[in-house]
Amino acid sequence: MTTRKRKKRIEQASDWVVKWIGSLWSLALHTVFFIIMMSLPIFNVNTDKVMLILTTIVSLEAIYLAIFIQMTVNKQGKELEEVSDEIGEIQEDMEEIQKDVEDIQENVEEIQEDVDEIQKDVDEIQEDVDEIQEDVEEIEKDMEEEPAELNAEDTQHNKQLAQIQKTLNILIQEINELKSKK
Repeated sequence: MTTRKRKKRIEQASDWVVKWIGSLWSLALHTVFFIIMMSLPIFNVNTDKVMLILTTIVSLEAIYLAIFIQMTVNKQGKELEEVSDEIGEIQEDMEEIQKDVEDIQENVEEIQEDVDEIQKDVDEIQEDVDEIQEDVEEIEKDMEEEPAELNAEDTQHNKQLAQIQKTLNILIQEINELKSKK
């Protein structure tokens, strides 16, 4: 048997003894023992011998009880130290979690600022698109009022205006989609 196993068995035995000594059975046994020892002089047993035996037994028992009590105190001290270490680790984890939460809050605030800026940009783009749309409508209106005779340069301008209008319509659709996603 290894030393470690022997030590563990001794510790288990001492734990059992400590539990038993603190039980009602131990109290009853001690009471019966003391009654028997104190009644021995009634049966003509030498009182000095009875007291010597009783004193010796009680002294030995007190020594062992002190040892068992100290073992229990040491064991509980070790367990308290382990619990204290675990509490320290938990506190460190809590501090790290708190820092992470603060970082997340900062990130959320930054994201909100970015969203606000994007919304401003979308609003400005919408205003620009509206202004361009008005300009296109004015140009179309002006073109309808001009004479029907158009040269090649005017035809090219009309194609460019049609392309601009098409692009503006696409931009308006994309802006509306952005607004609806918001």
